Amino acid sequence: MPRRKYNCGLHRRRTKKHTAEEIGAKLRQVNFLVSQGRKVAEAIRPIKVTEVTYYRWRSEYGGLKGDQVKRLKSLETENLRPRRAIFDLTLEKLILKEAASLKLLSPPRRRACVGYVVGEHGVSERFACRVLGQHRSTQRKCAVLVEDEAAMTAAIIALALQYGRYGYGRITVMLRRDGCTVNLKRVERIWRRDGLKVPAQQPKRARLWLNDGSCLRLRPERPDHVWSYDFVEHCTHNGRKYRMLNVIDKFTRECLAIRVSRKLKAFDVIDVLPDLFSLRGVPSHIRSDNGPEFIAKAVQDWIGAVGSETADIEPGSPWENGYCESFNAKLPDELLNGEVFYTLKEASVVIEQWRKDYNTIRPHSSLGYKPPGPEVVFWTRKPSGPVPSAHPAIATRSTMH
Repeated sequence: MPRRKYNCGLHRRRTKKHTAEEIGAKLRQVNFLVSQGRKVAEAIRPIKVTEVTYYRWRSEYGGLKGDQVKRLKSLETENLRPRRAIFDLTLEKLILKEAASLKLLSPPRRRACVGYVVGEHGVSERFACRVLGQHRSTQRKCAVLVEDEAAMTAAIIALALQYGRYGYGRITVMLRRDGCTVNLKRVERIWRRDGLKVPAQQPKRARLWLNDGSCLRLRPERPDHVWSYDFVEHCTHNGRKYRMLNVIDKFTRECLAIRVSRKLKAFDVIDVLPDLFSLRGVPSHIRSDNGPEFIAKAVQDWIGAVGSETADIEPGSPWENGYCESFNAKLPDELLNGEVFYTLKEASVVIEQWRKDYNTIRPHSSLGYKPPGPEVVFWTRKPSGPVPSAHPAIATRSTMH
């Protein structure tokens, strides 16, 4: 047999919410019965409320008619709105003041801040998202971690340790060169999440226009058209200085030679150029600043005798030799500032190895992130057709963009 359900009085009855008009009518009914000589306890029995409720109603609405009670309720509602608006503005100001010390530049950071505000101030998620400028769909979206996230992070950190001054752009190119299919934005996200160093960008400086039109500098049109050379100074661990003569091709951005010595004079410059002319040919122009080693009569006469021309920049105008100045900045930034050389021979070997890596491995941003002088690639597969002549397939030079 089905069991009966007994009401033991434990279940609370749902109380009826009285309107303002009903409260006014019941108060008038009780006043009428009290005026006839009945006691208050007997008079409130027909309206089915307790004495506490009656006295509370009488303190709030005593002596008011139905329309007056309704007007009082509307005034209370109107007064509540500005108070609630002031409270919301004060709370918004407090939340924004706490969030001002944080850099909420990404959705995950704003997501974490919204969670903190909801738990700390007890506001709704909708209110916190509106104050902090976070879309609710973005707030509720959970990050999805791909399977190779750990392997990709390890590869990025390994390359960052090997090439400490590279940014995430060059690291992305090197990952793709190794066969990884990766997006630039993903590498940037991992790069910034793990706190890896991002090289500071150099501020752009205004160009000084001279009346003689020196800024209309000679632009290279082909490889070995315009060369450029300049000096860079550094010191070994004992404080003794040494100099480096850097020679670059302004079209391919390739570093042709770096001569390292304690002293480099005009005859040392002449000693470097013949070997390069024999390997690469005689360039049409050689650009340099107005240093005494470059404007020496012996150097000028020797360059003119071999069929080349000198193209000196205007005094105090290093931007006219911008490609070489850019290379001179990369050399100490990526190598010299992070190495301690004890002997001049050690410096020569390490710098020469870096020069080869610069030409064959390092991605160059102005060449579409390709190296200036790629390595020679030999064809190893045996062809099925007739045997061609034994000539190695050489990778073409990168074109300047």
